[in-house]
Amino acid sequence: MKVAVARYPVGAPRDFTEFAGKQAQLLAGAAQAGAEVAVLPEYLSLELAASFDAAISGDLIASLSAIQQYRQQWLELYSRLAREHGLHLVAGSFLLAHGEGRYRNRSDWFTPNGAHGWQDKLQLTGFEKSMGVIEAGDALKVFEAKGLRAGISVCYDAEFPLPVRAQYEGGARLLLVPSCTDTEAGASRVRIGCLARALENRMFVAQSVTAGAASWSPALDTNTGEAAIYAPMDVGLPANGIVAQTRADRVWAMAELDFAALEASRTHAQVANDSDWTGQLAPGIARATLSKAV
Repeated sequence: MKVAVARYPVGAPRDFTEFAGKQAQLLAGAAQAGAEVAVLPEYLSLELAASFDAAISGDLIASLSAIQQYRQQWLELYSRLAREHGLHLVAGSFLLAHGEGRYRNRSDWFTPNGAHGWQDKLQLTGFEKSMGVIEAGDALKVFEAKGLRAGISVCYDAEFPLPVRAQYEGGARLLLVPSCTDTEAGASRVRIGCLARALENRMFVAQSVTAGAASWSPALDTNTGEAAIYAPMDVGLPANGIVAQTRADRVWAMAELDFAALEASRTHAQVANDSDWTGQLAPGIARATLSKAV
C-alpha cells in the first residue's frame, strides 16, 4: 500500500472554487505518483476563512461560524476526489458545528467507493480549550482500507498511548495523523508521539502537517514541521524510524508500506514492545508505592 502525507502549503483562497481547485491539483499529483492513501493536515477547513472579509477571517470564532456554509461542498469535493483517484482520503480536519455554539475538530475519511466516516479529536490543546467553544470527541474508531485497518489520531491525540493502543487492539496497523503546529516544540512533541506510537504498537504512522504562514488567520498564522511516515525501529525497518519525510518545498512524502513484512518482523524482533505491553499492567507494578529505606 502506498501512503502519501502532505506538508500542506497554507494559502488564502478567494472562494470555495479556488480552494477546490487547489485540492484537486494536489491530490491528482499524489494519485499520479501511485498513492492509495492520502492524508491532509489538521485545521485544513480554516483556510476557507480567507474567503471572508478581515472582520471574519481575523476572528477565529467568527471564522468557525462562517465556514459552516461550506460543509456540504467540502463533503462533496473530497468524496468526488476520493472516487476519481481511487484514494482512501483523510481530508485533514473540519471544525464542525455541534449545536449550541460548540464545535468538534472532525477528521473526515473518504473511500474510493463513496463511503464516508470520521474521527473527532479526543484531547484538546490549551489553545483549543482557551477558545471556549471547541469540545472533545467521545468515540474512537478504526477504518478499513484494502483489507487493512487504520486509525486516525488528530494531532495532540497522537501524544496519548492508550487510545492508539485501543485502535491497535481493534486491528489498526496504520495510524493516520493530521496535524498543525506553530512552534518547533509543538512539532517535536507530535513527531515524538508518532515515533512512540509506532514503536510500542509495531505499526506504521503517517503524519501530515501545515506549512507556511497565514498572517490573516489567528489559527494558521505560523506553521512548522515536516510530513513524515514512521515505523518501529527494529530489524528490517529504518533505524531512526523514518520511512519517508518531506524536504524543502516538497509537498508529499510517500512510501510503499509492506504490512506483511511488518507482521513478519514480530518473529525476529530485537524488542517486542507490542507483545510485552501487558507486562506493565501487572498488579505489583501498575501503581508505584512509597518505599522507605531501611
